[in-house]
Amino acid sequence: MQLTDHTDIGLRALILLAAVTPRRLSSTDLAERYGLSHAHVQKVVQSLQSAGFVETFRGRGGGVQLARLPSDIRVGEVVRALEPNLDFVECFRPGHSLCRLDGGCALTRTLVRAKSAMLAELDRTTIADIVAGSPAVEPLAG
Repeated sequence: MQLTDHTDIGLRALILLAAVTPRRLSSTDLAERYGLSHAHVQKVVQSLQSAGFVETFRGRGGGVQLARLPSDIRVGEVVRALEPNLDFVECFRPGHSLCRLDGGCALTRTLVRAKSAMLAELDRTTIADIVAGSPAVEPLAG
């Protein structure tokens, strides 16, 4: 399984915002600190806002800040909100699979269990946990 760049950037944005809480950062600042495209970061921030993870403010003193405490944001929740689908293989999409084994293959059940286990593990970790366990965040937060 591979997460999209959108989700990766979303998680990194939340980590940095948690590290600077209660300060706000502009989307330009987020992009510069991570060496990313400003346009891409803006799209990610919009997704994070729509999902209720961040708040945005316009004008002088504006920017982006967490809408919830870092300890209340679970990594699994973010992944579910930002990933367009978590389908490992086409047979996860009933009615859209061209696989000749569709509906009669034990691989599907195995992959469903693996997906559930991965999300359960991600649900055990909060953004606060990530910040606390990542010494590389502090220099970026400066």
